[in-house]
Parts: sequence; structure tokens; C-alpha cells
Amino acid sequence: MKRFSEFVCKHRLLIVIASFLLLIPALFGFLATKVNYDLLVYLPSDIETLEGQEILTEEFGTGAFSIAVVERMPIKELLQLEDEIRTVESVGDVISLADLTGTTIPFDFLPSEVREKLTHDNTQLLVITFENGTSDERTLAAVEEIRTLTQEKCLLGGMSAMVLDTKTLFSNETVLYVSIAVGLSLLVLMLFLDSYLVPFLLLGSIGVALAFNMGTNFFLGEISYITQAISAVLQLGVTMDFSIFLYHQYEAAKKTKKDKSAAMALAIRETASSVVGSSLTTFAGFLALCTMSLTLGFDIGIVMAKGVLFGLLTAMTLLPALLLVCDRAVERTRHCEFLPKFTAVKNFVIRYRKIILAVFLVLLAPAYLAYSHVVVYYKLDSSIPANYEYTKATTALREDYGMESQMIILLNDNASTATERAMATEIQELDGIDAVLSPTMLNNYGLSEAMLGDNIRSMFESENHRAMLVLSDYSIASDELNQQIGTINEIVSSYDASAIVAGEGPLMKDLVEIADRDFASVNLTSIVVIFIIMACVLKSLSLPVLLMTAIEFAIFLNIGVATLTGTEIPFIASIVIGTIQLGATIDYAILLTTKYLEARKAGIDKKSAATRALSGSVQSIFVSAMCFFAATIGVGLFSQIDMIGSLCTLIARGAIISMVVVVAVVPALLIAFDSLIKRTTLGFSNQKGDL
Repeated sequence: MKRFSEFVCKHRLLIVIASFLLLIPALFGFLATKVNYDLLVYLPSDIETLEGQEILTEEFGTGAFSIAVVERMPIKELLQLEDEIRTVESVGDVISLADLTGTTIPFDFLPSEVREKLTHDNTQLLVITFENGTSDERTLAAVEEIRTLTQEKCLLGGMSAMVLDTKTLFSNETVLYVSIAVGLSLLVLMLFLDSYLVPFLLLGSIGVALAFNMGTNFFLGEISYITQAISAVLQLGVTMDFSIFLYHQYEAAKKTKKDKSAAMALAIRETASSVVGSSLTTFAGFLALCTMSLTLGFDIGIVMAKGVLFGLLTAMTLLPALLLVCDRAVERTRHCEFLPKFTAVKNFVIRYRKIILAVFLVLLAPAYLAYSHVVVYYKLDSSIPANYEYTKATTALREDYGMESQMIILLNDNASTATERAMATEIQELDGIDAVLSPTMLNNYGLSEAMLGDNIRSMFESENHRAMLVLSDYSIASDELNQQIGTINEIVSSYDASAIVAGEGPLMKDLVEIADRDFASVNLTSIVVIFIIMACVLKSLSLPVLLMTAIEFAIFLNIGVATLTGTEIPFIASIVIGTIQLGATIDYAILLTTKYLEARKAGIDKKSAATRALSGSVQSIFVSAMCFFAATIGVGLFSQIDMIGSLCTLIARGAIISMVVVVAVVPALLIAFDSLIKRTTLGFSNQKGDL
């Protein structure tokens, strides 16, 4: 490490130039990385519903479909509109009531049951199929072109429209996320560091690390929009303490070494020995997300684990180089730091440690109870504002047509017509089923198969399968719909064991079940992995238990606030927040504990050791937590995408809660369990003067 630190100081200008030159390939890598806006593609590839989706794409040419609400117009104009939409690239077919009647038969001649399902007041329904998948660029381009073509006469529902609006909304907000995070972090650093220039150097160094991280995502092929949105603010917040610690070490080293290069070399070595071990917990916490069955976890985990490594690398190389190169400018921009000494806080914590410990033990169970009863939502469209076209279409379908969700049943082509009719009739009689549509069922409404055009029959029949469209009154991802799908699966299997229930509703049901399993497995994995790393870093068996209990308590409180305030949180936040908060803020506890162990091993009694540990760490913990808070709270407050806003709000609140718990509870735990710590930690000899 000595050679490395001396190399950095000696070749500081080269490091600065090389770092900024490497931004060029990083920019190209960033631009070449595709961003995915459809979370359903992260479902495991071997589930039955995705098999059904493949059949729809390959055999029916229906990679996606949209049920659109169109202004009521004469049949001739409607058929002309259909023809215009069919000319759009990637559109498979377009079907409406007019395709059943043509231009010669008035709508009023159709059975009332059919008219009521497909028309309402001054609107009617249009079914549009797309040749490519839901989130395929060609499908999204087609949706955009149809919207332009119809000039607001047509409101498109369906997953593709939701994905497009999510993409538009996210694109409009991306720059805002980074701007808010950087602006608030800069404000915190300006207040709590002693130079006006140093905050810019710190943020510049982290910005380069962020660029390297985003540029290397190119090798992943694509990342989700959630990863793209939170990775910048998370990396900024998580790795800021590396930079702050190095700067403080450098300032301390300058008091003992006159040569600034020698002082910086010492600071690099001191920082490396302190943060490399603790950064492993953050790194491991993010990698734990890779164990999720929902591969979105792999997406977030890999990107953020890379971010930690790049943040550590630039904190050890680029930042020291920048500080040395800009040394004179840094000195000219000195000011009095506004960072409090926290004397009253330290005195309070030590004096009332027994009461604090008692409160902690009393609240532990209720906090867990609140944490375990948080309400989670799975509806992916909850993030789309009311003024976007997808939300308008969905509202019209729900309020005017009572249509909340759709599913498609795929039967083997050798199934008899009688079997199909019996199965459809049984499904039709279930509570919450609005309609079951297929050529066979249309017979019940007086529409014989001979009356149906080839385009309509092709939507329901392929070489190997027959399709049946089921319309439900229950909303996507609701408990009612999931139970209904379970019942439909049982009915379908009783008639055709190889049949598949596919579509948006079943896909979301799979998402709910997989996410629930991931919630437990990811938290357990992160706890086990971080426990092992902490045991190795601290050379103790008891300390990982004590410190992780404190941080888990902070996590319980964080999620518990949502429970107590009646706030629903998105499913992805419920899965990853525990891992993120544990991995990112356990460093606070490790820093304080390390200083406590140093004092105890030096022969200082446990009460004085806790006081010294607080004195040596509380300011660093405060600045780090405030930067983490600043980097995420702005996004949490301003983002219109609730999936992102809720997650960032939880992370920001978690940073503050973890800071308070570490500063207040951890010293009380260290003093109370001092004897146990000494017996289970390597490097201790008998200490005198214990209280």
C-alpha cells in the first residue's frame, strides 16, 4: 500500500488527465446502454406465463395488444381509421365492432350484450395487436405513432402504452434527479467542510466514478429504468464517506508532516485500512440482491456493487490527485466550518445509556411488528400521473366499461368445441368475470363463426392453439384478481392439463408471488453475508450480532413509519430497502466500534472508551448520513414516478434513522456487553478500570 500511495502522489497530474480522458469511452458506453422500462421482463424465463407469451408472439403474431377507447364515429370512418392504424409498422391487426357489421349493418342490429361490452355513450373499443413484444422499441414507436395519427381521438391502454409513458416521464426527470442530488449534497458539504472548493473536488471525483460505472453498464446489454434512476443518487450517497474520510485524514496528516505529498500518502494508507474493510459490507449488501429470482435484483446489485468499487478507487486515486493539484486554490478558499462538536449529544448518550438501552429493548418487538405489517403495492401503473394518456385510457376502461384487467387462455387446438364452451361457461359464472370472448362464445350472442372475418378468427386461432380472452372486473395485482386467476387455473387444468393462462394479470400474479419469496431470501442472504464479513473485519463473533441488531432495528423503524402513517410502498422498495440500508449504514456502526476497540485495547475503561469513540466518529457519521440523506431526499420528494420516489424517500429516512440509532444505541450496547465483547473478540487482554 505504501508504494501505491506514493505512486498516486508522484503521478497526480497523470492520474487527473487519464481519469478525464477515460470519460470519453465511458460516455459512449453510457449512450450505448439500453434502458428497459418493462419490469415484467425480469421474471424468471421458465415460468408458464412467459411460455404463453412466447406462443402468442410466435403463433398468433401478438407480442402485445392494446384495448383502446375511441371516439364514437360512423362505421365508414372507423374502418378507415383501422386501415390507417394497420399501416403503422409493427401493428398486427385492428378490430372493432365495425368488423362484425361492416358498412351495411347498423350497430343496433347486434345483440345488446355485444353492444354494451364494446360501446359506451360516445366511445367504443378498439383492439390493436402488435407483432413485437410489450417493451420492444418497435412496439413503443408504433404506440407513439398511433397517438400522433389519431390526434387524441384514441386513448391507448395496455402494457406497451404504460411502458412508453413511463419512459417519457423518466426521460423528463432524469436530469432533475442528478441535479437535485448534487445540489443538496453540495450544500451539505459547503456547510460542514472547511473549504469552498473541496466540495466541488469531492463531487467531481464521485462524478467520474459514476460515469465509469454508467459507462461499463454497456457490458450488461441493458439496465432497468429503476437502476438508472437510483444508481446515481445511491452511489453518490454511499461512497461519499470514502471521500470525506480521506479528506479528514489528509488534514490530520498535514499537522504532523510538512511535505504535502507525504501527508497525502499517509492519508491514503490510513483511509484504505479503515474503509476497505467496511466498504466490503456495502459491496456484499448490493451483491446479495443478485440472489433474487426477479432478475431486477441482479440488475441493481451488479450496477451498485460496481459503483462501490469505482467510488473506492477514485477516492484512493483521483481525489488525492485533485487535492494535491488544486492545493493552493483549496487554501485560498478556506472558511470556518459549521460542523457542530455534538458535545451535548455525546454527554447525553453516555449519561443516559441505560435508559436508551431499555427503550431500545422495549421498542424492538413493536418496531418489528410495524415493519412486518407494511402494505405493499404491485401495480406498475401506479407511478403514471393522471394527465398521461395511459392513465386516461385505463380510467375510461374502468369507469365506462368496468374493465380492469384481461387474461388470455391458450388451449390445445385438438380440444373439442364442447370442451371449450363448457370451460368458458364455467369461467363466465365466476364472481368478477366481465366477459369471456372467443369465436365459440360469440355464438352465444348470435354471432356465428361464419359471420366472423378472417382477421377476427386469426386472433383466436393458430396452427396449434386456440385463444380465449377473459375480461375481469378486478384490478391488476389485487388479492381478488390473484385468487380469481388461481381459480381459473384450476378450471382450465381440469379441462386441458396443457392449457396456459397468460396475459398481464397472470404475469403480475407471478410477480407478486416471486417478489414475496425474494423479500425473505434477499434479507436473509444479506444478513448472513454481511455478518461473515463483519466477523472477519472486526475479528469478533459478538460484535456483528450487536451491530446488525442495531441497524436492523433502524430498518424496522424506517419501514414501520410507513405502516403507522398508512403509506403503501412499492414492492421493489420492500425487497431492496433492507439490504441497501443495512449495507450502506452499517459502516457508521463499524467506524464507531473500531474506535471503541482501539480505546479499550489501549487500556481505557469502557465508559471513557465509548466517549472517545463518539468524539472520534460522530462528526464523520453525521456528515456522511446528511450527504446520503441529501442525495436521495430531493428525488424522493420531486419524482412523479412513485416506484422511484418512494424508494428514495425510504433510503433518505433510513440514513437519518440509522445515524440516530448508531450514535445513541451502539455506545449503550458496547458498554453493556463489554465483557462478552472481550471474550469473543481477538486481540483483547485483561483490561483494568472497567465500570
